[in-house]
Amino acid sequence: MTDFSAFPITKKWPAQHPERIQLYSLATPNGVKVSVMLEETGLPYEPHLVSFDSNEQLSPEFLSLNPNNKIPAILDPDGPGGRPLPLFESGAILIYLADKSGQFMPAAGRYETLQWLMFQMGGIGPMFGQLGFFHRFAGKEYEDKRPRERYVAESRRLLAVLDARLAERSWIMGETYTIADIATFPWVRNLIGFYEAGDLVGIADFPHVTRALAAFLARPAVARGLHIPRRN
Repeated sequence: MTDFSAFPITKKWPAQHPERIQLYSLATPNGVKVSVMLEETGLPYEPHLVSFDSNEQLSPEFLSLNPNNKIPAILDPDGPGGRPLPLFESGAILIYLADKSGQFMPAAGRYETLQWLMFQMGGIGPMFGQLGFFHRFAGKEYEDKRPRERYVAESRRLLAVLDARLAERSWIMGETYTIADIATFPWVRNLIGFYEAGDLVGIADFPHVTRALAAFLARPAVARGLHIPRRN
């Protein structure tokens, strides 16, 4: 049986199935990247809800695994060399799971896939997140609308880049579905869904993005992963 005694996080979130990958997450765009990936690969895992409502991401147990206090994070009992591997940062986790499973990372296009993963992590995620703040949350109260308009313009620019990439491709890497798609489309979904910013960014101007988003959401593993971990 796997010995998790060296990992304080398992005291707060006990493993019922210690032989499985332990996922500590919340169903946000960054969180569902990993739950979708786990569902797609079929790797056995056990999800644990990290409640932001009670600031569990700031608990000593969670910080022992991720000092950056962000979800998602994983603990794989069967990491490299057969030893437990703790890992945080959604992009790093996607790469690790792709390598572990041998799926969704084309060997011939590995570095091109990674560049589009970094495009999501460095651009789409941060910019869409800031736009969501200024459009849906406290930013609405600001008299100065320049911050919001900056993020609107940058979000439209990023969508245009993505739309051009998808113009003659089913997925970001062509006909092959990869971790670049798994990383990107939860954020597009969040932008026009939870953030209610579809009209604001003129999402109808990006038909290739919306077509690929629909194909992404139609995947059974995606439909499952978008709601994991479930709230109590």
